[in-house]
Amino acid sequence: MSKRDYYQVLGVDRNADTEEIKKAYRKLALKFHPDRNPNDKAAEEKFKELGQAYEILNDPQSRAAYDQFGHAAFDSRARARSGFHDPSEIFREVFGNSSIFEDLFGGGERRSGGAHRGDDLRYDMELSFLEAAQGCEKEITVTKLDSCEACHGSGAEHGATAKVCSVCGGRGQVISSRGIFSIAQTCPRCEGQGRVIDKPCRVCAGAGRRERTSKITIKVPAGVEGGTRLRSSGNGEAGARGGPPGDLFVVLHVQRHEIFSRDGDDLLCEIPISFVQAALGDIIEVPTLANPAEIKVPPGTQAGAVFRLKGRGVRNVQGYGQGDLLVRVQIEVPTRLNAAQRAKLEEFAKLCDETVHPMRKSFFEKARSLFT
Repeated sequence: MSKRDYYQVLGVDRNADTEEIKKAYRKLALKFHPDRNPNDKAAEEKFKELGQAYEILNDPQSRAAYDQFGHAAFDSRARARSGFHDPSEIFREVFGNSSIFEDLFGGGERRSGGAHRGDDLRYDMELSFLEAAQGCEKEITVTKLDSCEACHGSGAEHGATAKVCSVCGGRGQVISSRGIFSIAQTCPRCEGQGRVIDKPCRVCAGAGRRERTSKITIKVPAGVEGGTRLRSSGNGEAGARGGPPGDLFVVLHVQRHEIFSRDGDDLLCEIPISFVQAALGDIIEVPTLANPAEIKVPPGTQAGAVFRLKGRGVRNVQGYGQGDLLVRVQIEVPTRLNAAQRAKLEEFAKLCDETVHPMRKSFFEKARSLFT
């Protein structure tokens, strides 16, 4: 089944800016969200399609690739390496865990005993080229809301009781009428809990959470690329009133390397060789991510020739094998010659005929034909 054009999915022009794309996504995601369309498979698929379209078009690099190659830019090999994110994660990133979000869908989490999930957090991590290629463990420091150690997240002193909120009658919401419409909003007294504690915790002032600095170890798998997002489950902010914690999303930024560059799982490297090595051939040593390796340069090698070392690239982050190392040779022309060196080269030049430089001969024959 062919995929629809992502611009058509969001209903925007191909020249739409980022704000227009986000606005279109917000409108349609609310319309087709599974919570608003229970047991509706078509709406669920539409919601997933909207998430994929927004994820590609909201990122400048992904959008440029899509504009040039269409869906082919994200074929099965690319998805195996990175993958689309959960549509619900994309929705939370755009809308956040705000009261607007809860009001739109009835505040279900807040009505269930007052507990609701904690916020997700983002952390930007910088990696060296080798750390990304080989994998590593990094310890990071995050300041976030954690469960209060005094009341264990309940927000109440020992022996305290919770009374039904007199404003909302325990519903956690107050309903106001505006003409023919009724609007449900979070109760301002109990903050959606439905109950009010008579003796709030003195340490956290009844919030059940306190700001704390935590050290978290992140395992970075081998083969990740810049822009990869890792999820550390449960390391976001603590939920209120015993609710589950959110997640921590670590966004990776990879530094450039002075020798290597990447093309997917393949490594690219340029190595200078002398005119003599190119003409006579040689065995040269090349760097890899592990131990140095050797390649055989045959006689008559031309500038820009590429040699492939199988399996010396980067491990695929999804476990689909390992890339190759591509070595491109550049012939270094001497810039300073002494008298003896110059004399030898001049002697060599006199010995050269058309058989020594067949490419040069072919070029000038084609050039002469232009004027014939």
